[in-house]
Amino acid sequence: MTDPIQSPHPRLEIRNLKRRFGDRQVVDGVSLTIQPGHVTCLLGPSGCGKSTTLRMIAGVDMQDSGEIYVDGELICDTVFRIPPERRKIGLMFQDFALFPHLSVADNVAFGLKGPKEEKRARVEELLAKVNLGWTIDKFPHVLSGGEQQRIALARALAPRPRIMLMDEPFSGLDNRLRDGIRDETLAVLKEEDTAVLLVTHEPEEAMRMADEIALMRDGKIVQQGAPYNIYNAPVDKAAVAFFSDVNVIRGVSNGALTETPFGQFLTPGLEDGAAVEIVIRPQHLKLDFDRHGKGPMPTATDGVAARGVVKRARFMGNESLVEFVMDHDGSELKVTVPNVFMPKAGTPLWLTIRRDRCFVFPA
Repeated sequence: MTDPIQSPHPRLEIRNLKRRFGDRQVVDGVSLTIQPGHVTCLLGPSGCGKSTTLRMIAGVDMQDSGEIYVDGELICDTVFRIPPERRKIGLMFQDFALFPHLSVADNVAFGLKGPKEEKRARVEELLAKVNLGWTIDKFPHVLSGGEQQRIALARALAPRPRIMLMDEPFSGLDNRLRDGIRDETLAVLKEEDTAVLLVTHEPEEAMRMADEIALMRDGKIVQQGAPYNIYNAPVDKAAVAFFSDVNVIRGVSNGALTETPFGQFLTPGLEDGAAVEIVIRPQHLKLDFDRHGKGPMPTATDGVAARGVVKRARFMGNESLVEFVMDHDGSELKVTVPNVFMPKAGTPLWLTIRRDRCFVFPA
């Protein structure tokens, strides 16, 4: 048996999509490609254009310009348009939208055509994949939210869509269920070799599910890549801040160096006098418990120590969050410390920075 011939084209390709509502440019030149069996996440704050992009791909909204291709074939531009029901694109939303008067079997089979026996076999196959074979003759109201979500997935997959569009599909589930349901959903989608475009505003969800993240802001994709690269090589301060709390240390570049209370930082390419922001996540600040702040000699990794006074300490479960007011300029910095560490307000402590974990941007 020979392996199937792989298409030279991506499963989904969108080129320079634009959409304006009134005087607001909601989507501004978005381009993406997704391969079969891969999950790409459109990640960004509410109102950045994620859902509008999804609606244009689905065919329920029309772009002002740009093209959409499936397996190399044009399905929509500003002149030619294949209707939504013929695009072989599945949809999943936060609202599972199961028909309450239909059984699970009839819900899953709703979009299927062909002989009754074939439809029943496909329904049984998909319910087995989502571990809900026992629900086949039940009605949606007797199922939990997580079970209804998996039935909605089975229904969306029943017609064998080439692409699955998912708009915040797990936000209606409680945290206890969410991780397990997400993992099960991802496994089924990959097994079906479906290209997935997932919209979310939750960085944790994107990191957990996506092969690639496209970070959106103000209608544009500002950065795109594997989750590891997006997290560890952010394009700007806002990209860092979208994934975690941040600390910002400000300075001025002089001779390609910026002087700070934590030592000098390299700032090549910036003119003398240019304002600089050094961004670091709370987990990459370290406490120097030598009360005089002298301890080991400064290193290329940790730089020098700067003193601050504890403003507040809170226990967060598996770590503690300690907030400091820094002596040198009264700015506030946050530090996370593993386990329980609850110093009293007013306690002076010295901090050092993981210099290899800093991001330096022009202000």
